[in-house]
Amino acid sequence: MRRERSAGGVLVRRMRGREWIAVIRPRGKPEGTWVLPKGLLDAGESGADAALRETAEETGVEGRIVAMLGDVRYVYTWEGERVFKVVRFFLLRPVRGRLGALPPGMELEVVETRWVPLETAPSLLAYRGEREIAQRAVEALAADAL
Repeated sequence: MRRERSAGGVLVRRMRGREWIAVIRPRGKPEGTWVLPKGLLDAGESGADAALRETAEETGVEGRIVAMLGDVRYVYTWEGERVFKVVRFFLLRPVRGRLGALPPGMELEVVETRWVPLETAPSLLAYRGEREIAQRAVEALAADAL
């Protein structure tokens, strides 16, 4: 079985007295399919560096790492081959940029970006593992642990 490693960011900012999370709608997915920014590690790249790069590419916002939230593991099939994938997610805070100001070419991957209230993310996100990661971010921030 082939193995893949990816990393992603839970980019959270404080606006109007609430915490908001950046979500994306990938090209080729139905309207209303919201996910966290993530992607494969480049050769020699760390999970943290990949999470920062992928989040900036897919949202237009550069972040800084606050904490590692955990891994999501799953198996999928691609062109008849089973693939075991591990995605490591990091909690990020914005540093610079504007949501939706994507680099040239990213419109091929990302159709839409949006800030949504963090507390709604665990029910909004399309994939169970990402909903669990968002819930970890809610709990960590609510506990003032970060």
